Amino acid sequence: MSRRRYGLLFALIMAMFVSPPIVGAGPVSGYAFLDESTQAMQDDEFENPGMMTVERGAELFHELREAEEYRCADCHGEDGAKLDPEAIARYPVFDPNLGGLVTLQKRLNYCWEIHLDRFPLMPGDRELTALETFVRHRARGVPVNIRTDGEMAPLLTEGEVLYNTRFGQLGMSCRHCHLQHQGQMLRGQRLSQGQSNGFPEYRLGSGRITSLQQRIGECFVSFRAEPFEPGSRELDLLELYVGSRGNGLPIETPAVRF
Repeated sequence: MSRRRYGLLFALIMAMFVSPPIVGAGPVSGYAFLDESTQAMQDDEFENPGMMTVERGAELFHELREAEEYRCADCHGEDGAKLDPEAIARYPVFDPNLGGLVTLQKRLNYCWEIHLDRFPLMPGDRELTALETFVRHRARGVPVNIRTDGEMAPLLTEGEVLYNTRFGQLGMSCRHCHLQHQGQMLRGQRLSQGQSNGFPEYRLGSGRITSLQQRIGECFVSFRAEPFEPGSRELDLLELYVGSRGNGLPIETPAVRF
C-alpha cells in the first residue's frame, strides 16, 4: 500500500474515534480535534513529517547560487535568528508599498525577486511553500495577531462575505463545515473550526505539506466548485479572514492534520 493510501486510511479510521472538543465562543485549534497519537506525532520534531519541509526551507534560506551576492540569511541571520516571530504572526498584513494586502508567501516572493534577483516563484510553488514553512516555524508558539482595524477592516468584510458564500454544485460555504457543523463527522473526518494557525501543515490524507490557500482549493474541489486561481485576490481575502478567526491561537507550523 502506498504511503498516501496508508495515510488516508489511517486518517479515516482514527477520525472515527476522536471525541470532539467542547467548543465555546473562542477559537479552538484543529489540534484539539486530533487523537492523542497524531498530537504526539505533531509535537515530536523527529516524528513530525512536516519537519522535512522546514529543513528544505532552511536550505533555501541559506542558499547562495552562482553569481549571486546575497542569501536570505544575510539579512535575516543564520537560521533566521533576526526574524521577528511577532511580526510573522501578524501576516497577512497591509502594505501600501506592495499594493495593499500582503500574505507571507507574497512577502517572501517579493524578497526572492527583488533582493535575491531571482525569477519570482508561482503562488503555491513547492519551494515558496517550503520557505513559508521554515519562516512560520520560527514563530511556533507565538499567538496569531492579525490586524483587524484600519485599512484591514473593509478587507476583512470582503473575506467574510466570501467565507459565507455558497459555491459549487453542492451549494456549500466555508461556514457550513467550520462554523455550523464543527465537531461533526463528514466523509470519515471530524470537522474542525478550520483554523489556520498550523499552516503550512502536513496532511496525512495526501502525504504532503499544504499551504492554506492550497487547502482552500482542495475544499472547493470537494464541494464541486471551481477553485480560485492560486495567489488570487479572493484567496488572499479568505486567508486574511480565516487567519483573523484564529487570533490568539499559537502558531503550530508545521501542524499535522488528517
